[in-house]
Amino acid sequence: MNDAAFKVLVTDKVSETGLAPLRGDPRVEVIKIDDSSDPAFAAALPEVQGLVVRSATKVNAEMLAQAANLRVVGRAGVGVDNIDLEAATARGVAVVNAPAGNTVSAAELTMALILSMARQVAQADASVRGGEWARSRFQGVELRGRTLGLIGAGRIGGEVAKRCLAFGMRVIAHDPYLTEERAVSLRVERASLDEVIGTSDIISLHVPLTEDTRNMISTETLARMKKGAFLVNVARGGVVDEAALAQALHDGHLAGAALDVFENEPLEEGSRLRTAPNLVLTPHLGASTSEAQELVAIEISEAVRAALAEGDLSRALNAPAISGATLKALGPLFDLGHKLGRLACALAEGPVEGVEIRYAGDSDEALRPLASYILVGLLENMLGGDQVNFVSAGHLAKQRGIGVSRAQLVRHTDYTEFVEIIIETEAGDLRLAGALLGDAHPRIVRIADYHVDIVPAGTLIVLKNKDVPGVIGRVGTLLGDHGMNIGEYHQARLSKGGDALAAVAVDGDVSAELRAALLELGEVSSAVVARLG
Repeated sequence: MNDAAFKVLVTDKVSETGLAPLRGDPRVEVIKIDDSSDPAFAAALPEVQGLVVRSATKVNAEMLAQAANLRVVGRAGVGVDNIDLEAATARGVAVVNAPAGNTVSAAELTMALILSMARQVAQADASVRGGEWARSRFQGVELRGRTLGLIGAGRIGGEVAKRCLAFGMRVIAHDPYLTEERAVSLRVERASLDEVIGTSDIISLHVPLTEDTRNMISTETLARMKKGAFLVNVARGGVVDEAALAQALHDGHLAGAALDVFENEPLEEGSRLRTAPNLVLTPHLGASTSEAQELVAIEISEAVRAALAEGDLSRALNAPAISGATLKALGPLFDLGHKLGRLACALAEGPVEGVEIRYAGDSDEALRPLASYILVGLLENMLGGDQVNFVSAGHLAKQRGIGVSRAQLVRHTDYTEFVEIIIETEAGDLRLAGALLGDAHPRIVRIADYHVDIVPAGTLIVLKNKDVPGVIGRVGTLLGDHGMNIGEYHQARLSKGGDALAAVAVDGDVSAELRAALLELGEVSSAVVARLG
């Protein structure tokens, strides 16, 4: 009779050697059933406290309902698209993943695709297999002396940079969160997105799929790339407008491209990518090495073991660190903090180096979870919403080199609950504040040096403009001409006739064209769009 305290069900052919952290703990019994469609899997599910899967098994609400004792689900990989996070949270099941194990494998696949494009390996192979010997048709280019442009310089982007430097390339990188210190350590040059797009010989994408990155490589972006440049995407499907890329390749503007990820997977039979010239396609192989599979298995085994045996949920994507009753009572405050973080992400100029969070209110236990909600808002567009939640946010901030400090203040005389955040960047500090009126009516009450009063909801346009007659009317007319309905318009000034700040709440999304039109108004010096949800 096995008297282990915890049972963990493992499926989807997770690497056996990677299960060593679980098998080596006498408190844990591992039940390995490689196929989740096996009746034995369903029979074991009600008895287990832990579940480890890869991408094949869909952990949906129905499966979770059968697992009455389940406390943690581990995904041996980065994405958790196959796990119903909402249903898991509702049942009190923590979800953890393994984001680091495939870093080198993804970087090496990126290099394989870059070299394949530069030397036309796939096309030459097909030619020889077809009976040809057309050497002159497959003249390639050297990487030495050329410029690699990274869009995103996180774990995988940094590994790609190291390898391209070894080939004698110059590496430039656009990442709003890349500090000068990290850029120096990577030996890359920080650059604007326009510079990366316009000057790189090879562009490699390493960004999450978010509202801001969806179709970021568009028809317009492709047109601004150097003629004869190459593009590679081993990051996320949906970042590249696939129809636009196919057209750019058919037109001959790009010398080549390589994709390992697609908006819809498997790639549709009728996709234009299948017939596009000078294009290398692979079926999402970024983590498909034996080493990566072992590393992600070890990483997720350690996370699941720690969650069960030690109560350590530092890597959880969903589990709250406070009681349900407290979460419900402080929900409006946490929601306000989340939206202040989102606003800070939009307004901060340059990489974020530190965050100071100050709270004044009735609760003695609110500050730490409040700080996590603020960090979620700050980080989720940077890292992708499926990567960040208020349990993991502090850990992820530390990984990015963002210092976090918290302070409990004496109760604010004007508000029931008050929160202030100071964002430290290379360009200077940004101060934001929010408050609850009564127990549940949130307001943004300060942006930089300006006192405002606006409901944090929907889309917010933050303008800096001259305090002159008619500017509010001109902004309102322009928004109306673009079909935007104004919910609130709050303008604040420091002195008559000087600089002013306007916070304009609008219905719907704000296009790049509308933002550009706002900046063309003579009185407007800056326009930032924040999606507060």
